[in-house]
Amino acid sequence: MTMKTMHIGLDDTDSTRKGCTTYVAALLIEKLEKLGARFTDYPNLIRLNPNVPWKTRGNGALAIRIQHDESVEERIKETVISTVEEHSDLEFRGTDPGIIFFKETEIPEEVKIFAKNTITGVVTLKEALKLVKKFKAEAVGFKSGRGIIGSLAAVGETLVEDYTFEIIAYRTPGNYGLKRKVDAASVFEMDKITEPYTFNNVDMEKGRIIITPRGPDPILFGVRGESPEIVKKAFEIVKPLEPVERWVIFRTNHGTDAHLKKVDKLNQVKPYNPVIAAGIVSANPEIIPRRHVIFSIKDESGEVDCAAYEPTGALRKIARKLIIGDHVEVYGGVRKASKNNPLTINLEKTRLLKLAPKIAYQNPACLKCGKRLKSMGKGQGFRCEKCGSRYLNLGKVEVKLKRDIKKGLYITSTRSQRHLTKPFRRYGMEKHHVPAKLISEWYSH
Repeated sequence: MTMKTMHIGLDDTDSTRKGCTTYVAALLIEKLEKLGARFTDYPNLIRLNPNVPWKTRGNGALAIRIQHDESVEERIKETVISTVEEHSDLEFRGTDPGIIFFKETEIPEEVKIFAKNTITGVVTLKEALKLVKKFKAEAVGFKSGRGIIGSLAAVGETLVEDYTFEIIAYRTPGNYGLKRKVDAASVFEMDKITEPYTFNNVDMEKGRIIITPRGPDPILFGVRGESPEIVKKAFEIVKPLEPVERWVIFRTNHGTDAHLKKVDKLNQVKPYNPVIAAGIVSANPEIIPRRHVIFSIKDESGEVDCAAYEPTGALRKIARKLIIGDHVEVYGGVRKASKNNPLTINLEKTRLLKLAPKIAYQNPACLKCGKRLKSMGKGQGFRCEKCGSRYLNLGKVEVKLKRDIKKGLYITSTRSQRHLTKPFRRYGMEKHHVPAKLISEWYSH
């Protein structure tokens, strides 16, 4: 028996009305197991750049890494292609599935760089196909084949830096589109028992659970955490109130800030790119309709707007308290400039580096009795209402006010955090080159 290595990439099978690429991967795990495949890693769930305008709901691509007997290679490919075709919403405009079969044992550095660029920026199908050809991989595209980009990126992102895990439970088909039924009290209990090793389970500000998605997809709930053992433990605490068809543990870049790329100057900020940028607040925050907050930052190279939208909660409150002269570092995706709107960074985080002094000007105090003087009119001096003293040559005095804000990192509220946003719980838990060992039970069907 000759064993071969294969990395299988999948992307863009779902739409806003149905489907989920993680579910396609879950189905394939069962089918590949029956063909004798040996899994060399958990299925990798790779979230790509969340700011590209053509993304699907979560912009997640999947990689399944296996070893298999050479005699079943063609059957494996046929199984993958037929499963993707059957479970993709091909009639929906913008759903353009792609599959990659990559047979190299080690992923080439060029493919890894392509993956990073797909997560932090914008790449093209032409770039992806060039790499497919160079490394003799196989690509299958449906319709425009745009999904080939994400499929190759999922194969190339081997998660040797920071990573987390997510266990996803799937619904029975008869419940698709119906309200999800999970015991909320059990989710709060799970969060308390497993903290700080799981994250983004509940929104404490609103007092509600956030492990259940809202769309018509097959997912019942998902729990994210630091290890396969902890998410499995969390899964066993949560009480679903409807049947679970199957569940799978994924290794993923959720909660790692993998999408954010630091720029040295503000003129390097580009549309659709998630960035970390530093500058000085150049325009005081402005509250626009629906309670969004907009302010501007600048450096020697240019100026950009920053937006903290109403759902960001605590981040929006902090943004309101900034003043001209504050030194900040901002994190977020860049919205393309339009005729009426300049280039804007939609904030996920803000780090306040240095506070500018907040100055107010007050009438001077009476030199005789100490009472605050009253102006007698522009250019006419001041008088004291208590003792009657008059002062023609005094001016207003500068007073330094206390700031109701402190230096430090501020993150958008849990309910509005993107898949990739690193929450407070994860700071200090980052992994670097730690191998992920398969636990005995990491999927069911």
